[in-house]
Amino acid sequence: MSHTETLQIAVGIIRNAQHQIFIARRQAGRHLAGLWEFPGGKIEAGESAEQGLARELFEEVGIVPQADGVRLLQCVEHAFSERRVKLYFFLVSAWQGEPGGREGQETRWVDQQALRVADFPAPNRAIVEALRAQG
Repeated sequence: MSHTETLQIAVGIIRNAQHQIFIARRQAGRHLAGLWEFPGGKIEAGESAEQGLARELFEEVGIVPQADGVRLLQCVEHAFSERRVKLYFFLVSAWQGEPGGREGQETRWVDQQALRVADFPAPNRAIVEALRAQG
């Protein structure tokens, strides 16, 4: 990947009726290991952001988002030293299945207003602040 390419990432902020957010800890050996994140991943060639989100949420946490329960909240571009990313943050409020760590990652539900900005990677911090304010 050249330094001019931007990695497109779909991110699901899974929120239940009690305003709890589902988060996962980045595993050891991965970029930004130990920090918490919202589930998601790389959008593949030929996929829309919504299609990438649906695929990644099924692969990572075992849920199928329902179209009427998915809303784009924000797009964020961020430059790490080794790559650029564009993150599409979607609020996911309706899905089928029960979310869990299908890739062995630690997961938990956290009250929306109890999210801690410092626990997340830099590109996620503005959306975490916004979620806390809404909580």
